[in-house]
Amino acid sequence: MAADGVENVLRILEGRWKLVILFHLFGGKVLRFSELEREIPAISQKMLIQQLRQMEKDGIVRRIVHHQVPPKVEYCLTAWGQALCPALDALLTWAIDRPAEPSVGEPAP
Repeated sequence: MAADGVENVLRILEGRWKLVILFHLFGGKVLRFSELEREIPAISQKMLIQQLRQMEKDGIVRRIVHHQVPPKVEYCLTAWGQALCPALDALLTWAIDRPAEPSVGEPAP
């Protein structure tokens, strides 16, 4: 049962850029597509679109379309997406606190 949950989480968060996008939207931020492009310069436009669409489909991100000229599209986290904050903060802390890697052939602590 727990393994199914882990697989589901990994399916939802898989992809090189999803966690980076989440990080930029945390704290109730609402960002336009162009702002996300500027914040994450290494991601291609195609990949950003793909990742945002998948996150929207999974219920993590909300797409807000303002019907105006020129068109304005913004993205923010849903309540469920925002609920990821504590888990990702814990994951970041875990990564920061990682001990130095053991030398080759040396057993891990």
